Amino acid sequence: MVKVKICGITNIEDARAAVEAGADALGFVFAESPRKVTARAVLSILEILPPFVATVGVFADQDVDEVFRVWKQTNVHFAQLHDVGPSRELLSPGGGFGWYRVIRALRVKSAEDIRRAADDRSVRACAALLLDTRVEGLMGGTGQTFDWDLAVQAKSLGKPIVLAGGLTPANVEEAVRKVRPYAVDVSTGVEASPGKKDHAKVKEFIENAKRCD
Repeated sequence: MVKVKICGITNIEDARAAVEAGADALGFVFAESPRKVTARAVLSILEILPPFVATVGVFADQDVDEVFRVWKQTNVHFAQLHDVGPSRELLSPGGGFGWYRVIRALRVKSAEDIRRAADDRSVRACAALLLDTRVEGLMGGTGQTFDWDLAVQAKSLGKPIVLAGGLTPANVEEAVRKVRPYAVDVSTGVEASPGKKDHAKVKEFIENAKRCD
């Protein structure tokens, strides 16, 4: 069954609602964003989570020292890296997070993005690929979809695919049926306002995503 990650969690109420609705993972944005959270805020959320819910720290344009600092403070399970320069250090054997703890975000607009990824060492070394829509100047969370045929092509890279970019309760079932990803990721598509989730949309999104299997 497809896994569901609810990203951009900023508060305990939204985290609890997502878990109760069946979310498999929660994402916390430590990069500049309307959904940015502090390590202290995340620690308070982690205290209320039950076992077996994965936690993901989202980073972009941050140096390795900052990523390590947040990781050590929060001990989130995975690091999701968006254009993080020192990804080689984070993925090095015996150091950093190790490949099994890194989700490499890949912004997609054309087949050329998939071809370039095949030569990217950080893509070859990571545990999974998160595919999001390429919008110049933005890390993600744009609410825009991309051509899902490109996500199907990305399976040739040999990594589990986490599909993101413009997913909503209305289109996630179609996306899962077409791409058959390992997981889907949503943030803006289930928000009442930036950083605040609509709990009914969260529940509907998870139900629709998991209906496909």
